[in-house]
Amino acid sequence: MEQNHAAEKLWRIWVDTNRRIVSFHEEEGCQLLEFRSREMFLSCVDQYSGKQYRYQ
Repeated sequence: MEQNHAAEKLWRIWVDTNRRIVSFHEEEGCQLLEFRSREMFLSCVDQYSGKQYRYQ
């Protein structure tokens, strides 16, 4: 049986609310957020942009 690789895709960001940073790679002291939906991932990124978080 074939697996659907798109369904297994995870989008990840690491968030530091104290320093107001969103990272697209693992960062010490940041909370990992994982998304199984591209739309939810983009919505979250957009929300942090609206709160003027810095991206790295």
